[in-house]
Amino acid sequence: MTPPNGHLPTPASVDDALALLRAGNYVADRSLATAVYLALKLSRPLFLEGEAGVGKTEIARVLAGALGRRLVRLQCYEGLDTASAVYEWNYARQMIEIRLAEVSHDSRQTVEEEIFSERFLIRRPLLQALSPDPAGPPVLLIDELDRADEPFEAYLLEVLADYQITIPELGTIKAPAPPLTVITSNRTREIHDALKRRCFYYWVDYPDAMRELEILRVKVPGAAAALSRQVVGFVQLLRGEELFKLPGVAETIDWANAIVALDRVTLDPETIDNTLGALLKYQDDIAKIRGPEAARLLGQVKAELATAPAAR
Repeated sequence: MTPPNGHLPTPASVDDALALLRAGNYVADRSLATAVYLALKLSRPLFLEGEAGVGKTEIARVLAGALGRRLVRLQCYEGLDTASAVYEWNYARQMIEIRLAEVSHDSRQTVEEEIFSERFLIRRPLLQALSPDPAGPPVLLIDELDRADEPFEAYLLEVLADYQITIPELGTIKAPAPPLTVITSNRTREIHDALKRRCFYYWVDYPDAMRELEILRVKVPGAAAALSRQVVGFVQLLRGEELFKLPGVAETIDWANAIVALDRVTLDPETIDNTLGALLKYQDDIAKIRGPEAARLLGQVKAELATAPAAR
């Protein structure tokens, strides 16, 4: 039963965490569910690292939806600063207020107190996540932290230590309850140990064939069973190739959707060649796989499926 405030309590066990993720159509193994449960139970940020497209960001979305919490997302990028991530003052409104105060002959102290009040404060994602919310602590997603500069990472370290932000003109704003924090990294650079120590760390790897097949059953229900098995088998083989960017789960789903849109129920070399752009994102990788190599891999997939036990 959903409480009156609209949000559900956090999982009481690993089994509950596993069920919570499955309720959000996220196919997770028990080790990931354990990491999610412990991060929530211990009120520690969940630091998810892994290759792009393996489902790290989706975990935060599923948690927000399944728990009935607001999702606050901070997308990191090079040059990210406090004005974009934390807060800034509405300078345009402040200037208008100053002009009006001059006409009214208000005192300088009165003007200063007024223009640096909360109604002129623009709350960016981090400050939004620390602000009181009737629905309960939100899910704070700090996405692709490895793209941000090291000075911002150092600032974030202070924020995560006490879940508070100091604004010189207003004072310290502290979260009434810590947000459910998920931090992701594609490991384009190493994140400092000081931040990792404050988090529960989990490496999100590519799924094995059985779990990836289950993901397709959930995410692409319109795909024929034989097609799903061929798609998964082909992708699993591709991840053993020397490619610039291996396909993630997101690409597997996109590729399956593309093939279904073409009304195919099985894979053939021509369809693979024509749809590789949904699976591989670099021309050199596409050129390497297209043609004879794709046909060879497909032949290997079909041979393996022919000798495999019948699907459960």
